[in-house]
Amino acid sequence: MAEQIQYKHLLPKRGSTYRQLYVAGRIRAEVIYRETVGTEPLAPAEVAREYNISVEAVHEAIDYCIRNKELLDAERAEETARDKAAGRDRWPYAPKDFQPDA
Repeated sequence: MAEQIQYKHLLPKRGSTYRQLYVAGRIRAEVIYRETVGTEPLAPAEVAREYNISVEAVHEAIDYCIRNKELLDAERAEETARDKAAGRDRWPYAPKDFQPDA
């Protein structure tokens, strides 16, 4: 059985289509995580200042995203499929030269 982790700063968001947890009830954990590992990564303290949350919340979001990679990958795939079905992967919603991943 998977280990259940109790997070202090992460909660589900009522009414959200995402199953992942949110920081401070307003920011998807994955958004915070991506700020620390993206193309222009920031230190956890910098992310905390940018989003007006605690450094502890940033660390929880990082831990949560590492432990729940499969869920986040599935949600990203679902979002991509919804965007494609609605035509949001084409101009004028996406740049004319946009080439989505195969």
